Amino acid sequence: MTSSPPPKIPESVLVVIHTPDLQVLLIERADKPGFWQSVTGSKDTLEESLHETARREVAEETGILVGTPQVPDEALRDWALRNVYEIYPVWRHRYAEGVTHNTEHVFGLTVPAGTPVVLAPREHLQQVWLPWREAADRCFSPSNAEAILHLPQQLRQPARTDR
Repeated sequence: MTSSPPPKIPESVLVVIHTPDLQVLLIERADKPGFWQSVTGSKDTLEESLHETARREVAEETGILVGTPQVPDEALRDWALRNVYEIYPVWRHRYAEGVTHNTEHVFGLTVPAGTPVVLAPREHLQQVWLPWREAADRCFSPSNAEAILHLPQQLRQPARTDR
């Protein structure tokens, strides 16, 4: 008898990975071909900080390791943007019964141009680097597109030091 995984926590991160010249990484979902997005993922535990969730999801989905000389910790920034949205019905079975909404916390991650990306094949089919406006247009999720459109403004903001 196999046990089902525990329900997902309805609190997640969206990480806009970009280069200094505003090329944005998008990845295509394996479970929904044609759906392009930034890195997303839910907290694994209630105790996991949002910063830890963002670091973990970036590593799992792209192979990019935050906290290395190439991508230092300060390259991952909490943009202090929150989105509360209705979970698509196709994915609601992953959550506890009655959970219909998720709170998404937006982060940005600046990486050097040419940073290698290794996709998790069970999660994503392919990747593309696009200019920020073009990347926003390709996203299936309105909140993801909106976050990417905030990119130039976020780069002008001083870094937040709280985690």
